[in-house]
Amino acid sequence: MNQMQNIYDYAGASQAVRHNVLRNTYWLLALSMVPTVLGAFIGVAFHVPMLGGGLGALLFLGIAFGFIWGIERNKDSGLGVALLLGFTFFMGLMLTPILSRTLGYSNGGFLIMTAFGGTASVFAVMASVATVSKRDFSGLGKWLFAGVIVMIIASLANIFLGLPALAITISVIAIAIFSAYILYDVQQIVNGGETNYIRATLAIYLDVYNIFVNLLSLLGIFGGNRD
Repeated sequence: MNQMQNIYDYAGASQAVRHNVLRNTYWLLALSMVPTVLGAFIGVAFHVPMLGGGLGALLFLGIAFGFIWGIERNKDSGLGVALLLGFTFFMGLMLTPILSRTLGYSNGGFLIMTAFGGTASVFAVMASVATVSKRDFSGLGKWLFAGVIVMIIASLANIFLGLPALAITISVIAIAIFSAYILYDVQQIVNGGETNYIRATLAIYLDVYNIFVNLLSLLGIFGGNRD
């Protein structure tokens, strides 16, 4: 009888831990949007220059992976939260080119709000499915990672090729991949596979960020109005 009680107590404690990780992840994710918006505002308002081409892409990747490495190294401390918020500010700055280009359309503000609403809807649906579904999405991980690698290579190649059709294809694939990543990342928390809310927030933030950027890119291509 005592053994059964211990099992029930352990299961309850484990469930409480998962709930706390998920709650803290959502809170930190919401907080991370503040420096993102601030970075984007500063970038657009002050026309912060961005290095383009292959060198710009390599510099971005170097800084981004430096932040990610630092966050991973300090994921159990307050420094990890500070680095995460610094990273989201940096990522907000990186929105400067696409936001400036979109705001050049007469309906640019509407396109940005549409991309924001679409991203929020995708997140809400995928996170809900991951939370309530009995299906195991853990097998998606290796396939999604492979897809991201291929997508990065294709994106770097298209910097030099400049093919509009390839850019559209990459954006569509990116939205699909990172939408599926939300399923994977949220369920990792729900099932106890991810127990660190800082690392979990970073993963989901990148999912949401990439969906927004690629959705906005598609909206600009197909719905941008120069009149």
